[in-house]
Order: sequence, then C-alpha cells, then structure tokens
Amino acid sequence: MPPVRHPPDSASSLYQRIYAEVRRIPRGRVSTYGGIARRLGGCGPRQVGYALAALPVGSRVPWHRVVNHKGEISLREGSARQRQRLEAEGLRFNARGRINLSEAGWPA
Repeated sequence: MPPVRHPPDSASSLYQRIYAEVRRIPRGRVSTYGGIARRLGGCGPRQVGYALAALPVGSRVPWHRVVNHKGEISLREGSARQRQRLEAEGLRFNARGRINLSEAGWPA
C-alpha cells in the first residue's frame, strides 16, 4: 500500500473533509471509520477517529453515526451517550452490542 499523502495544511484540511463526509450520514443510518476513510481517500480509519475525537463539545457534526467495522461503538468516553443518540434515531443493537450494517449502513 502506498504511503498516505495529505494536502499541505493536512490536519485542518483533512479534518474538515472528514466532518463534511460525516455530516452526509442520514439520521437513522451509520457509517464506519473505514468507510469514511475509503470514500475520502488519503486517510485511514484511525485518522477519522482522531478527527471525531477532536470535535469540540457541542459540535453539530453527527459523530455518533460513526461506528467500527463490526457495527459496534468503539470503547471510549461517551459510548453510553453515543448509544442513546443512535437508539433515539431508531437504530437497534443486537445482543452482542452491534448494529446490523447491512440494514443500517450508509451508503447502502
């Protein structure tokens, strides 16, 4: 795999691109860190996670609509709040704490 290249002001420019992509996820749907990274190109799933973790409190970016590749909430501070927000949007978790990505994943 070739090395990841970023535009000159990479952190700020990349984060803004990530936030714009996350804003596209419709209510009641989720995407994965890897899915966002693939759609944008030039970054990886961890960079998507870092960008979302850098959001200020009260941000209007729907960070809660991004889950890991298994459909799970990644363990970190705020996971209970993320689950509450997703359930309020009609998403359901199975007994293993996963969202069915084939049903709720975006894009389909």
